[in-house]
Amino acid sequence: MNAGELVVPSRDDAVVRLGSELVGGPLGRRASAHRRWWTPLRVLIALTFLTCGVGLVQKDWCRDHGWAAPGVYSHACYSDVPPLYYGRGLADGEVPYIGQVGDHQVEYPVLTGAVMYLTARLVPEGGTPDERSRWYFDINALGAAIAAAVAVGATAALSGRRRWDAAMVATAPVLALTATINWDLYAVALLALGMLAWARERPLAAGVLIGLAAATKFYPLFALGPILLLCLRAGRMRELWATVVAAVCGWSAVNVPVMLADFDGWSKFYRLSQERGAGFSSIWFVLSQQGHPVPEDRLNALAGGLFALACAGVALLALVAPRRPRLPQLVFLVVAAFLLTNKVYSPQYVLWLLPLAVLARPRWRDLLIWQAAEVVHYVGVWMLIVGYPPGKPERALSDDGYDLTVLAHVVATLWLMALVVRDVLQPEHDPVRTPAPGSVTGGAGPDGAAAEVDDPAGGVLDHAPDSLRLIPVR
Repeated sequence: MNAGELVVPSRDDAVVRLGSELVGGPLGRRASAHRRWWTPLRVLIALTFLTCGVGLVQKDWCRDHGWAAPGVYSHACYSDVPPLYYGRGLADGEVPYIGQVGDHQVEYPVLTGAVMYLTARLVPEGGTPDERSRWYFDINALGAAIAAAVAVGATAALSGRRRWDAAMVATAPVLALTATINWDLYAVALLALGMLAWARERPLAAGVLIGLAAATKFYPLFALGPILLLCLRAGRMRELWATVVAAVCGWSAVNVPVMLADFDGWSKFYRLSQERGAGFSSIWFVLSQQGHPVPEDRLNALAGGLFALACAGVALLALVAPRRPRLPQLVFLVVAAFLLTNKVYSPQYVLWLLPLAVLARPRWRDLLIWQAAEVVHYVGVWMLIVGYPPGKPERALSDDGYDLTVLAHVVATLWLMALVVRDVLQPEHDPVRTPAPGSVTGGAGPDGAAAEVDDPAGGVLDHAPDSLRLIPVR
């Protein structure tokens, strides 16, 4: 891509344009677009590490005090990483899944367990328990930053001429706050790479990467649903099956050996997912706090049923839309629907949506409003936990106050989903598909006509004619 074709955010986005007044205003139309050392990708990676660095500073109290309760909650710097270093036997050299019993069993998919084990091997010998757990946290914080940089780079590549949109991932407040809570960023990065392989018309590589992502966290598997729908509409089933088969092979390559070595240890994640009740920040937890609990024997069916209903709605949208939706739009809607109906919504799950939201609805105002609600929820969950048992610490948040923070993140996510649905049904509102006045060339082709953009992340679907489309509802 010619550098001169890049969309300039200070001319394309109202929020960036307003902010650019602090540094002299939007980029001029005659500004040079020649490449310098600070290419967009290098700037985005630098911004990613800066944001992760800010997040590390925010965790300083916990690093200095050994993640001791209740301060770990009142300072909103909790992380699963240090407690699991000792709690899952990693400090003693135990291998996840193999021969572990009881509470020492790792409760995550196989590749996450591999990351937990390999980073534990990098911790220097000797030192106090607090020093070793701090080393383990810092090593994993660096790994999370690298994974975030990979996700940002892939997002930039998936954005086509709007590669600066990836700055919304690189500078995201939720990235700073939640990157080191758990190991989710590895799945985020692998899914982004899988979608990039699909965009570059490499379905086998896309499938393998999606399979590996699903072996890290389960949710990337949901990306196959939107690929199926769009391939069905475009009549590109050969690429679909190649991707699905490759995904199964990629997942199996890392799961089957562990499954055969110790089925009980391997299956802990799946058993826990089935057996656990309503967890913090889910709509089910709020209903329980408000005196309307869903019986545990019905919770799985109800949550699964609502998610299936949402997926059916996404499928209908994909097949009746006047123009075939972009792949990131549908993947975002499916993953968001899963999070809203799931039994648990851990604070770091917002990272699952971050690159997808940027690709689906690349507008700074909308992404910042959504993240503001997520930040409120992030503070709320720790202020609730610090109050257990209720009424103990002075800084605790009441149940009703916490429920309002959950409602904020639910409403904000639904609002963002509604914007994406509107963009699908009315493509003239889609920032990706509308002619870009913010490009250095004015968003026009050689003859002066507006350059048409279909789906930069679509791969074989990009500009492909429809083979199947249901009659749209009027």
